[in-house]
Amino acid sequence: MPKLANATTSIIIRCCNEEQHIGKLLAGICQQTISDVEIVIVDSGSTDATLAIASRYPVKVVHIRPADFTFGRALNIGCEAASGEILVIASAHVYPVYNDWLEKLTSFFFDPKVALVYGKQRGNEVSKYSELRIFQKWFPDASSGFQSHPFCNNANAAIRRSVWECCRYDENLTGLEDLDWAKRILVEGHRMAYSAEAEIIHVHEENLSRILNRYRREAIAMKTIFPDETFSFLDFITLFVSNSINDLYYAAHDRVLLKKFGEIIAFRLLQFWGTYRGYCQHGPISAHLKDRFYYPNQWNPIPSTTSADEAQRKIDYSSL
Repeated sequence: MPKLANATTSIIIRCCNEEQHIGKLLAGICQQTISDVEIVIVDSGSTDATLAIASRYPVKVVHIRPADFTFGRALNIGCEAASGEILVIASAHVYPVYNDWLEKLTSFFFDPKVALVYGKQRGNEVSKYSELRIFQKWFPDASSGFQSHPFCNNANAAIRRSVWECCRYDENLTGLEDLDWAKRILVEGHRMAYSAEAEIIHVHEENLSRILNRYRREAIAMKTIFPDETFSFLDFITLFVSNSINDLYYAAHDRVLLKKFGEIIAFRLLQFWGTYRGYCQHGPISAHLKDRFYYPNQWNPIPSTTSADEAQRKIDYSSL
């Protein structure tokens, strides 16, 4: 695939109290094959060692008051502070798997019609079993240079600055600002792509109440983005049962059923109960989008082997 020419790259990282993770992300960025990048950190009131750790790296820090924080507002502030034409967006609790993560994520921008690219996400040893299944469902192993539906995720994404200048993130949404932005730019005739090779590890260490809150606020955002969408109590029951059975089947195959049984039931219950609580509207969204968000994936075991090429590209974090 042709490389993007004559474009600078900025990486925007939203964070608040991420001392356990941000050092790994910044170390991974410094080992990329694309080295001439600007790093902008948008901090929303960290009180731990997050900013002290970040200060060890070449970063620009901008601040937003906790009371003023929304996902969209923090991103707009970061985009304003950045100077690159390609704006890479990463959560503070992710880290790249390979040293060509940035190269793979930004390579699609050789096409001037592409305004957004998002990359693969996977979990690690602390991830909930059901979340590992969600990552595999949402982020398949095959790339797509042209995606017709607006599913994406700003934990690992890149956008074209010139498009953002004409279409800023919605600062009033409680979440899913990425999905809303993708929906609007597709309507304007821009394109979006998915890069399976641009892989990161996304570390979610949430207690039960935070899982419930995450899916509830995302559902509130979803009903704003898609006013005709519904999620009934029957949907809650059906999707809780079907996804739980699917996860338990995989867990049995992976020989962790007894260990993960309670975790699976709790996660799926809170996921769909939170979603149900956030909905109060009418009508369907696209089948592709609803399928990607909610329905269990087909049989596709999580691969446990690493190819020689992947081993050569893989970043070694063992010294951190």
